[in-house]
Amino acid sequence: MNILTTVKEATIISTQQVCPSAPGDAQVYVDQLTGYVLWGVISIFVIALVVSIGAIVLGRVLGMKHMMMGGVIGLGVLFIVAIVYLVFPGVVMGILGSGCIDV
Repeated sequence: MNILTTVKEATIISTQQVCPSAPGDAQVYVDQLTGYVLWGVISIFVIALVVSIGAIVLGRVLGMKHMMMGGVIGLGVLFIVAIVYLVFPGVVMGILGSGCIDV
């Protein structure tokens, strides 16, 4: 057996991949749970938006500048978190790829 044959066999072996998948009907439950989490996060965004705008309006009406500043900071943080929420899954998928492992 020469070295060229050994290199070819090593190349063939190293290109095989193992791709994990959910067993049986588990994917249905995973999708359902993922949907609940996504709707929960969206509802938290909406609640944070309403509370921040309410703090700004109430702070303006009652003359409480610290409450108004808290509302503005809340809107700023909400905006930053919304951007991270949109960017982070793409970063994770870029790092993990398809989830397949070279063997």
